[in-house]
Amino acid sequence: MPRPPRFILPGYPQHVIVRGNNRNPIFGCDSDYEAYLEWLLQASRKHRCVIHAYVLMTNHVHLLVTPATAYGLGKTVQMIGRYYVQYFNRRYQRTGTLWEGRYKASLIDSERYLLTCQRYIELNPVRASIVQHPVEYPWSSYRNNATEEQSELITPHETYQHLGQTGSERQSAYRALFADAISAKTLFEIRDAANKGWPLGGPGFVKKIENLVDRPAHRQARGGDRRSEAYRLYRAIDRN
Repeated sequence: MPRPPRFILPGYPQHVIVRGNNRNPIFGCDSDYEAYLEWLLQASRKHRCVIHAYVLMTNHVHLLVTPATAYGLGKTVQMIGRYYVQYFNRRYQRTGTLWEGRYKASLIDSERYLLTCQRYIELNPVRASIVQHPVEYPWSSYRNNATEEQSELITPHETYQHLGQTGSERQSAYRALFADAISAKTLFEIRDAANKGWPLGGPGFVKKIENLVDRPAHRQARGGDRRSEAYRLYRAIDRN
């Protein structure tokens, strides 16, 4: 069965996940993280993708990115993958693939979910019990969005810009968002949308996307899904 095309529209942010093959490590030392970020910068500039947030974990990567063209995101991920695999294989004297199939991506409703998804990305090291606070983790965009530390890789989204009139106000307001935990229901929605490739947003947003791409853009109710543990968890959370 052919794989359905992704929902990629120029100007709409995407939550992107790239995983190591069989969940194996894709970073072994600081130089690896630095190399990946350098190629991310080069690829995103070449293919006109704006990076709003990222986190590099041991065996996977999360990005929040807005492509300017329909093909920019795919070409950006492809370029990084090609150059980084060559670097990684040469450094660790290995051969073969490094990545687990296609990258995963979900279109994000910027008004409703963008800052929540951005927090979700930057909180990955906390959920993994690597650090107690995201500011302690050096391989994410948290310091760029929450402190005065700047990076040429990061371009704040318009939704982030509305947090304040100055950089200091926006950083302070952004830090305050981390005082509230992301609910279990929202965590499920973010993960489910990314893993299945559905847009993440309210009914109006999803309908808008369906009209733009002329195909369904929401989860269909099926018996298998309803019997799954994940579906039962979602419904239990939804009722509370």
